[in-house]
Amino acid sequence: MDNNCYQFMTYNITQSDFERSFCPVACALDELGDKWTLLIIRDLLLGKKRYQEFLTSPEHIATNILADRLKKLESAGFVTQQAYQQKPLRYQYALTQKGKDLGPVLQALVDWGKIYYPNSKVLSPTS
Repeated sequence: MDNNCYQFMTYNITQSDFERSFCPVACALDELGDKWTLLIIRDLLLGKKRYQEFLTSPEHIATNILADRLKKLESAGFVTQQAYQQKPLRYQYALTQKGKDLGPVLQALVDWGKIYYPNSKVLSPTS
């Protein structure tokens, strides 16, 4: 057994280290499980970067929800925020490696969705 595995096994993990449980699915859902967050990640993966671009998505997310989810994604380490304009101050968003690593997860959801929702439409980077 390598050292990394051994270190993980000997780390004193307690329930308080997790919001609900030790389960990785539950941990992921604690950060990504509402109906908007993965759609924002999807849009970032498709190339959207700016607040107004997210508002053009077909789901029509409300501005207050978008602002809240972008803050949560940033604080959880999925996105970074960078000013692109000073007056008025405006930001663009980029996925961190943690956010980019959700690409295969979203692709798996697309693949599953195409089977069970055959009339659904896969968005393209230009959507």
